[in-house]
Amino acid sequence: MTTTPYTLHALELGRMNNFIYVIHDRASDRAAVVDPAWDVPSIIALTERQGLKITDILLTHSHFDHINGVEALLEHSDAQLHLLKAEAAFWNRYLDLPTLHEGGDRIALGETAIEILHTPGHTPGSACYRLNDQVLTGDTLFVFGCGRCDLRGGDPEQMYHSLRRLGERLPGGTVIRPGHNYGITPTSTMLDQSDGNPFLHFDDCPRFVEYRMHLHDREEPYRPEPRPHRRPH
Repeated sequence: MTTTPYTLHALELGRMNNFIYVIHDRASDRAAVVDPAWDVPSIIALTERQGLKITDILLTHSHFDHINGVEALLEHSDAQLHLLKAEAAFWNRYLDLPTLHEGGDRIALGETAIEILHTPGHTPGSACYRLNDQVLTGDTLFVFGCGRCDLRGGDPEQMYHSLRRLGERLPGGTVIRPGHNYGITPTSTMLDQSDGNPFLHFDDCPRFVEYRMHLHDREEPYRPEPRPHRRPH
């Protein structure tokens, strides 16, 4: 049985059902916090209970509900802040960080390798973070949903291509861990999303854009929709 070098902790915090993730590298007891927001004391308390040192902060994107704890966590630790160059430019902050990235870069957290996937659509520099057979998808891919594209910086055509790339690249057993608890379950697999997530059922960009921007009426929670044999034109 293959074991991973890390443990992944999830906290659901805030009025928008955000998931904040703590990646614990077991060899070094280093911790990376993904999208710190809403309740930094709870994040710190989790790491202290586990005996961890926060050395890295990873951002999937720069919307307020994902970053409102960054400053407080930086004051608490000497962590390095990681985000994509495209997102720093969109946000117009942290433009001189030495830890700005391109898609395809890897972050070394002790013995844990974290691959950065550039997935624009929700924002220009949205990122997903891949850890072996798990991927933290931020506001790109939800359980049976996907991120909005009608906010500043959103682009439904880019979202279409980002989702297509995720579907092509990630094996079916990959566990999806989104940035919000909007689905009927907090996590899922890529196989179940391929079968039941309507945003992964399109092979035509204009029809995806029409559905994302005009036709899809979100129900809460997101629920699976069977893959049609053929969508009518």
